[in-house]
Amino acid sequence: MTESLRKAAVSGSFYPGSCSRLNAYFREFNRRFDRITIKKEILDIRPKAIIVPHAGYIYSGFTANFAYRFLAHSNPKRIIVIGPSHHFYFKGISASHFEAFETPCGNIDIDTAYLHALAKEYHIGFIPEAHRREHSTEVQMPFIRHYFPKAKVIELVYGDIPAEKISDIITALLHNPDNAVVISSDLSHFYPLSKAKKLDEHCMRAVASIDPNALKQCEACGIIGIKAMIFSAQKLGLSSKLLDYRTSADTTKDQHSVVGYMSAMFY
Repeated sequence: MTESLRKAAVSGSFYPGSCSRLNAYFREFNRRFDRITIKKEILDIRPKAIIVPHAGYIYSGFTANFAYRFLAHSNPKRIIVIGPSHHFYFKGISASHFEAFETPCGNIDIDTAYLHALAKEYHIGFIPEAHRREHSTEVQMPFIRHYFPKAKVIELVYGDIPAEKISDIITALLHNPDNAVVISSDLSHFYPLSKAKKLDEHCMRAVASIDPNALKQCEACGIIGIKAMIFSAQKLGLSSKLLDYRTSADTTKDQHSVVGYMSAMFY
């Protein structure tokens, strides 16, 4: 049975709880983006999938926004957000069986009919505890509401599951031109800046070269999703491009214990 609303759990903490303050963030992110010189052939890319971070917007919002600016070129009708479970251990993958997702700027419709078909084909269950407090997927929704006001969403949260199984789902999703996939992941956690950058370099090299073997020394909380996306890129013959990288030290100036953030696109 479908419940009515996937309530926002981290609104007001990870991102502003009011629409006006949220839009002020997006204006600032885009003001900074528009100051960057990017070649036209890159600006014209229409990605089918992106990797974005999921920390508080003051830390990783610009990095995430970088990818959403590119995804906006693709104008997808349906966006599937895939992120790791941080608060609840379970095996497999859970789909958010609600009718809509709450955001400060208005609710986003969940494509329930498409989700039911997807869940049936890939044996995706619904574990309410996996969604109730999950920020990895939630922090993407205000971006989606801002850039794709007419799009519908699907939220998939994964626990203990082989990357190959998620890749099967991603590959099927990307065969449909109406779909875009958002993979949510932060990179290394709580290392000194120099160590974090070395670890994160493995993650970025794997994405840039579409080589899952390069992930062996990558420490990302969403590494299963990243690996699944790389597998799917190999199957579908997609190219990739790194977009932005930074750490929490860029905001806090604390270099002793940092978190890494990356955004990338597949096209």
